Amino acid sequence: MGVVLKLPLFVVLMAIGSAAMLIPAIHAAWLDLHRTAQPFFYGAILFGILTALIGLATYNKPTQNFARSQLVTLIAAFAVLPLMLAVPMREAIGNISLFEVYFEMVSSITTTGATIFDVPSRVVSSIHLWRAVVGWMGGFLILIAAVAILAPLSLGGFEVLRPMAKWSAADQVIRQGDPSERILRFSILLFPIYVGATLLLWVGLIFTGAPPFLAVCLAMSTLATSGISPSGGLNPWQVGIYSEILIFLFMFLAVSREVYSQERRTSVWRRLGHDREVRMTLLVVTILPMILFLRHWIGALEGEGDADIGGAIRAFWGALFTVMSFLTTNGFASHDWEAARAWSGLPTPGLVLAGLAITGGGVATTAGGVKLLRVYALYKHGTREMGRLVHPNSIGRAGKLGREVRREGAFIAWIFFMLFALSIAVVILGLTATGLDFESATAFAISAITTTGPLAEVALDGMGYADLSGVAQSILVAAMVLGRLETLAIIALFNPDFWR
Repeated sequence: MGVVLKLPLFVVLMAIGSAAMLIPAIHAAWLDLHRTAQPFFYGAILFGILTALIGLATYNKPTQNFARSQLVTLIAAFAVLPLMLAVPMREAIGNISLFEVYFEMVSSITTTGATIFDVPSRVVSSIHLWRAVVGWMGGFLILIAAVAILAPLSLGGFEVLRPMAKWSAADQVIRQGDPSERILRFSILLFPIYVGATLLLWVGLIFTGAPPFLAVCLAMSTLATSGISPSGGLNPWQVGIYSEILIFLFMFLAVSREVYSQERRTSVWRRLGHDREVRMTLLVVTILPMILFLRHWIGALEGEGDADIGGAIRAFWGALFTVMSFLTTNGFASHDWEAARAWSGLPTPGLVLAGLAITGGGVATTAGGVKLLRVYALYKHGTREMGRLVHPNSIGRAGKLGREVRREGAFIAWIFFMLFALSIAVVILGLTATGLDFESATAFAISAITTTGPLAEVALDGMGYADLSGVAQSILVAAMVLGRLETLAIIALFNPDFWR
């Protein structure tokens, strides 16, 4: 452990990435796909040696500013490391450019799930496994970065939490200590939970009838909220209703930071019961599916569809699952969602799905978007202002902490929301300059910024990332990195005080 603490974080990530290349190599060799196994095996050796050399050159090198170093490393991890991960994949596929594979790896490691493989059978299963593994590792990286790097810097949603934060004495020591020690500590604490949940979902999906290979890819994608699937989504012939129910339940891991919390003073169920993000999620997945269900029901009554009970149940489940999926930025669409559209004859409500993706999941989870806690702070501020219109001299309840969330927390949340909206506008402007129409540019921009790659393909009905030009794909690469790290983290690097 002491050796790891003396190495730069980027070197450690390179070592993990090099070792992970053995996974698709072993899988491809087991399937007798030696043309695919060799590039990954040789890549693991080549980049392993390169990592060792860089590690020797940078071992125990003093760092003047740990906070700046770790933040720059995060940007490099999502923008530079995918280039290393793309090399063996490019050699394994052959008839594809390095930039296209780089796009795939950025999409995977940022847990976006956007893919240029419009036909999943275009590549062998080991390539899809590699995409899922990279997405799974990227999910764990952002999970660790949130609690060990962004939280001490009051970024990643913790700028809203800061007035509410209750840190134990041990956490205070960790927050003031070496960032490398924080990363190692939280990695040891959270890795068993992350791996255990993935294995549990994998086994559960197998028992519900999903093929083992598809099950492991979906398990990793669900935990990382990457939306990566070797079949291009939830294939109804391989993923049944019971598998969807399991995936739906595990999506709640991306709703609240309390799931991964190591606080032991109260039970996890008690903390979840009082968690504001969980309450907001339950409110959304209760009201919005009912509205979408009524929409399909009215459409079936007015059209040629039959308003039967079976179709109504399928329509409601499809809406419930899809709402939860896009709220947590997974991007999986239930098969019953498509069945409900066919039943009612209505098009996909792309604006609703985009709004869910923008809202996003919980702070310190693998989900993207604005995050539920920021939305909650804005909601509390709005309700308080409306109350003051009726009772100007009233005093807000909820105590000092509640008032701080409504004031400072809502102010910072509003700043972030404006930056988020401005980022979407800039990406839309860039995409329209490449020749895309406004509707398509909006869908692709929101998909990239919110790290919900499947959103564009679901909302646009037929148009995919393979149809974009190289310039448009380059813009989306930058948008995916920006959306994963969030605008405030990027702006922090331009703060002169941060560099002093």
